[in-house]
Amino acid sequence: MTGAAWLLGLTLTASACTLHREKPRLTEEEPSPRPAMIVRVADPATASQLLSGFYEVEHDAWRWTAGRFSVRLRPPREAARKGATLQLKCSVPEIAIAKLKTISLGATLNGTALGRETYRQAGEFTYSREVAARLLTQEPAQVDFSLDKVLPAAPGDKRTLGIIVISVGFEPK
Repeated sequence: MTGAAWLLGLTLTASACTLHREKPRLTEEEPSPRPAMIVRVADPATASQLLSGFYEVEHDAWRWTAGRFSVRLRPPREAARKGATLQLKCSVPEIAIAKLKTISLGATLNGTALGRETYRQAGEFTYSREVAARLLTQEPAQVDFSLDKVLPAAPGDKRTLGIIVISVGFEPK
């Protein structure tokens, strides 16, 4: 194989690989993909389900939140009959507890309050709430979270910081 033929083959192969990896773009006529049941906040495939209050991905693993943040989720298959468990895997940083002393996290699902939980120490936590079947009849479900306190914006940073989130989703019953 000549050098020119090899280079042409390499170019065509690279072009084919690039074309193969591209994700199809949706047009206005096409329906959007069905939401995921669990959103890992660093996953670009589910980033569109993070509706508001999430900052950019950090360390390819997590995101800071604002004082209010929302996500869209697909309920599990049998949720309208059996219910489900909402789980938010998060971390409360040491700096937040040092400055704020406590942080209280609450959630609503499609407008229905699910309750609050107060964190008095730094660490990793799972905010977990049983969700009645009657609350999971519409798809997608919108979950709105709120914190009672946030860290004020630091000099040179306009963000007010709440907690660190890794994932949020429904576990089937």
